[in-house]
Amino acid sequence: MASFEVRGGKQLNGTIVPQGAKNEALQIISAVLLTADELTINNIPNIIDVNLLIDLLQEMGVKVNRIDEHTCKFQADDINVDYLASEAFRKRGGMLRGSVMLAGPMLARFKKAYIPKPGGDKIGRRRLDTHIIGFEKLGAKFNYNQEQSVFEISTPQLQGTFMLLDEPSVTGTANILMAAVMAQGTTTIYNAACEPYLQQLCKMLVRMGAKISGIGSNMLVIDGVEKLNGTTHTLLPDMIEVGSFIGLAAMTQSDVLIKGAGVEHLGIIPEKFSQLGIQMNITGDDIHIPAQESYEIQTFLDGGVLTMSDHPWPGFTPDLLSIVLVVATQAKGSILIHQKMFESRLFFVDKLIDMGAQIILCDPHRATVIGLGRKNKLRGITMSSPDIRAGQALLIAALSAEGKSTIQNIEQIDRGYQNIDERLRTLGADIKRI
Repeated sequence: MASFEVRGGKQLNGTIVPQGAKNEALQIISAVLLTADELTINNIPNIIDVNLLIDLLQEMGVKVNRIDEHTCKFQADDINVDYLASEAFRKRGGMLRGSVMLAGPMLARFKKAYIPKPGGDKIGRRRLDTHIIGFEKLGAKFNYNQEQSVFEISTPQLQGTFMLLDEPSVTGTANILMAAVMAQGTTTIYNAACEPYLQQLCKMLVRMGAKISGIGSNMLVIDGVEKLNGTTHTLLPDMIEVGSFIGLAAMTQSDVLIKGAGVEHLGIIPEKFSQLGIQMNITGDDIHIPAQESYEIQTFLDGGVLTMSDHPWPGFTPDLLSIVLVVATQAKGSILIHQKMFESRLFFVDKLIDMGAQIILCDPHRATVIGLGRKNKLRGITMSSPDIRAGQALLIAALSAEGKSTIQNIEQIDRGYQNIDERLRTLGADIKRI
């Protein structure tokens, strides 16, 4: 297993370009199964999770032509549907939570699908109920094969219907949407997720010939079509990387320009980092974070301690709460972090406490951070990355800390951030992969 060795305390300087969005890529690349025509996808991030999904599609028979590191042409005109019932698919698909996204397109086009017990981050229970119930409402039947730990789903023909989702799950909405675009009749998905990446998927499907209205709202109406065509699609910049770089610049007192940040699609993210006292200048599609000696957490108007929590879009994404938490450790003031969605995502704070941060873990969902205001710098330690976002948060902590830090299990970071060590070195970071 590889590790990062980081010598922190250095001010960084320069320009960094965010990668293509990981969460969008997993949806968009799964959608290539909806047509036998060729699709061209641009700005694909070169990360483990996305590459695993592409490998999985190739195993199924999808023709993949890599034009360059970030551009691929896909053609799913000769799919081996039986591969999905194989031990090889269960093993490979089980390594990647994104493999669940293949079920909707497979049901729509081939009338059967398999969902292996999903892998991914160890951040608490991540249920599949929304996906399965949505498929059932469209007329699919499912059976859980306990011996093989796989959901088997089939249908003679999906039928449009009205459904009210029990939660605005992004992957659930995307999966049901991809199934519904080729169902007979009209499907209405109420309480749908409306994240920019879901909007991107809808827009691509419309260019392929799908009929979808309500894009950007929490009610999607889909009129089923018989066939979809090929198209070209470009992924948005990754909003989680943009937020990570804003936090990194503030923590390390650095002058950083985030080039091509996709500002139009960031929603409330810049405002949330401003509440931590971080200055930023937005010009066009670029965000400039000037070097700041200190930053102070705002309070509520009545003087109460600021609380920051995750919420479905257009609320604050849960993927950035780990970053906010670590950035708050060196701010002036206090903040309560409330991670509502996942019950294990805050369990990395013990590493930050070992580094000298003042954090009270109230329960699995809440942590109070008492900002040190740089009076006591964090100190380097040896630690392990439990998931993608916590790993990046620990890397930011290490870059701001005094002395040497070693971050183990960096495969978790590589799952979501492409060549992050090389890109940080261009800013002047002292980081090496060992």
